[in-house]
Amino acid sequence: MNDIIVQNLLSPVVLFFVLGIIAAIFKSDLKFPTGLSEGLSIYLLIAIGIKGGMELSNYSMETVWAPILGTLFLGIVIPFLTLFIMKMIKMDLKNSIGLAATYGSVSIVTYGASISFLDKSGTSYEGFMNALVVLMESPAILVSFLLLKVLENKKDYPIYSTQSMGFLPASANIFDKDMLRESIFGKSILLLLGSLIIGWIVGEQALPMVKPLFIDLYGSVLILFLLNMGLMVGQRLPEVKKHGLPLLLFGLVTPLLFGALGVLVGNFVGLSLGGVTLMGVLAGSASYIAAPAALKTSVPEANPSIYLGLSLGVTFPFNLIIGIPIYYEMAKWVQ
Repeated sequence: MNDIIVQNLLSPVVLFFVLGIIAAIFKSDLKFPTGLSEGLSIYLLIAIGIKGGMELSNYSMETVWAPILGTLFLGIVIPFLTLFIMKMIKMDLKNSIGLAATYGSVSIVTYGASISFLDKSGTSYEGFMNALVVLMESPAILVSFLLLKVLENKKDYPIYSTQSMGFLPASANIFDKDMLRESIFGKSILLLLGSLIIGWIVGEQALPMVKPLFIDLYGSVLILFLLNMGLMVGQRLPEVKKHGLPLLLFGLVTPLLFGALGVLVGNFVGLSLGGVTLMGVLAGSASYIAAPAALKTSVPEANPSIYLGLSLGVTFPFNLIIGIPIYYEMAKWVQ
C-alpha cells in the first residue's frame, strides 16, 4: 500500500499541480493563454468520454444495466447531498455548485490506485467498472449545473423548505425547457456525454484513429491542465481561509459517507467484492479532471482553490492513504 501512495503522490500530474501553486504563491510571470486553457479543457472532456464509451461497447446491456443504474443513482444523489452540506456551512451558490460537481464526480487516479490495491490483494472485479468511471462523471456535472440554473433564478436562495430537501426552493420548476436545454447542451455536458455515446457507437474499431491523440497523449495533456489549475489555485488560496475548518472536515468526512453509500449501492446491484469496493471508491472520490474542466468553462465564478484544492489537496491523499482500505473492509462487511 505504501508503494501505491508514493507512486500517486509523486506522479507527474500531482507534482506539476504543486509546481503551479508554487509559481502563483511566489508571483511568477508564468501564465497560460486563454485559448490554450480552453483547448485543454475541451481535449480532456472528449478524451474521458470517448474512452469510457469504447470500453462500454464491449459489454451487453444485460450485463451492465443494473450497475449503470446504480452509478447514475450515485451521480445524481451525491450532488444533492453535497449542496445540502454546503448550505449548512453557509457557502455561496457558485462554490457550492463547484463542490457538488467535483464530489459527485470521480477521481480517475484514485480509481487506478484502487485497482492496484485489488490486484495486489488478489481480489477480482468486473471489467466494465472502467466504463462506469466515466459514466459517473456526466450525471453529477449535469445535475449540478441544472441545480445552478434553478437556484440562480430564485432571489431567496438558500431557504429551507419541507418540500425541497432543505435547500431547493419548493417553487422551482426543474423541468423548464429552456433550463434543461442550457444544462444538457452546454459545451461541457455536450462534449462529455456526446463523446461517451460516440465511443459506445464506434467501439474498438475506432481505436487506431483515437489512440494517438486521445489515449497516448492523455497523460501529457493532463500535466499541462493541472499545471494551469495549480496556478489558479495558488492565486486564490487566501479566499479559502474564511471557510477553512468546515471545508477541511468536509474533505475528510464526506468521502467516507459517500463511499459507504457507494458500497451499499454496489452490493445492492450484485457486484463482486472487488466491484463493490470500486463502487465505494467512485462514490468516495472527488474529480480533479473532468469536473474542474467543465466548471472552468461553465461556472467560471466558482473558486478553483476551493473545489480543486479540496479535492486534490485533501480528499485525494486521504483516499490513497486511508479511504481505499476502508472501502475494501466495508465491502467485505456488507458481503
